[in-house]
Amino acid sequence: MTSRVIYLGDLRTESVHLQSGSKMITDAPVDNHGKGEAFSPTDTVANALATCMLTVMGIKARDLGVDLKGASANVLKTMAADPRRISQLNIEISFPESFGDKNNKILENTARNCPVLYSLHPDIKKNISFTYS
Repeated sequence: MTSRVIYLGDLRTESVHLQSGSKMITDAPVDNHGKGEAFSPTDTVANALATCMLTVMGIKARDLGVDLKGASANVLKTMAADPRRISQLNIEISFPESFGDKNNKILENTARNCPVLYSLHPDIKKNISFTYS
């Protein structure tokens, strides 16, 4: 098993990562009867895309001999109704420096091939951008 999820009541869950014991809380968003005091389940999906992209780029960066420390991602999730679902994800990845045209292209291609991106429904519009300082 990967995790155990417990419903705590009042539209809140606690997830426990079984290997590490790390915990995560989710709340229903304010626009869906919740308090919005933590990531919503769909927020975690959007966030997973950004963390996956940064992680696989970090692995590739090691191979390339570059350091991605300080890279960041801004995440914007848009919801649709009927049925309620994620309709669009905007991921803006920023790097503290350029690694040269060749390495930049390799890193961007790596990000665009992360497992989470391939796991998302094809109807979700994905806007991904990269900025180098």
